[in-house]
Amino acid sequence: MILLKEVSKSFDGGRSYALKGLSLEVYEGETMVLLGSSGCGKTTTLKMINRLIEPTSGLIEVGGKDVTSQDPVSLRRRIGYVFQEIGLFPHMTIEQNIGIVPKLLGWDKDRRRARALELMELMDLDPYAFADRYPDELSGGQQQRVGVARALASDPDYLLMDEPFGALDALTRDTLQQELLSLKKRLKKTIVFVTHDIFEAVVLGDRIAVLHEGKLEQVGTNKEVYERPASRFVAKLFSKPSKQLAAFKEML
Repeated sequence: MILLKEVSKSFDGGRSYALKGLSLEVYEGETMVLLGSSGCGKTTTLKMINRLIEPTSGLIEVGGKDVTSQDPVSLRRRIGYVFQEIGLFPHMTIEQNIGIVPKLLGWDKDRRRARALELMELMDLDPYAFADRYPDELSGGQQQRVGVARALASDPDYLLMDEPFGALDALTRDTLQQELLSLKKRLKKTIVFVTHDIFEAVVLGDRIAVLHEGKLEQVGTNKEVYERPASRFVAKLFSKPSKQLAAFKEML
């Protein structure tokens, strides 16, 4: 569904690279987690998929078509995008925020309202309690639910999620992770999920792509990456949570 082949990105004319030679396939219906520390190229990769950033070299395909051959605005309207900062429009109600992309696509008012109410229910937000509220009247977790609902509003095949739960408290974050897993089973979307949190990667990912300093260190299932690290960096990355988990078990 999503293919990256030898993709590189330089912001300074080739003197340095934010991403170098990334080749990756994301299969239909799977959640691919891009895992790594800040500055490793995760968000850059995500933004190149929907052409918020153009690659310096390489090929990116979505649905079998080169993204550079597609109109970027039309492409983005077919790909749901969820940010950590959420980015809800403060002057719009929750219903209006969710319906913004359907409105741009020409949906009539009744259809937009029906879709917004449907998605609020899906995201465990009472539509009759939340439809007419504004973002600043919601908690962080509720706002993030609205952000996910907005990304799903036009029923895209693909969902890009850039550390969407990173700014939330641990309890809310865990709740939304579980809700995302449930949502995935029902909607069967192809998801690319960015995080620097190893536990989140293991919980949510069907496969994990570990990035380090702009290069792909390893890609595989959770078990493959954990049990058979392909590099010293990956081994070190997963050694710390192993020790934390062992220490936690000793406390029980």
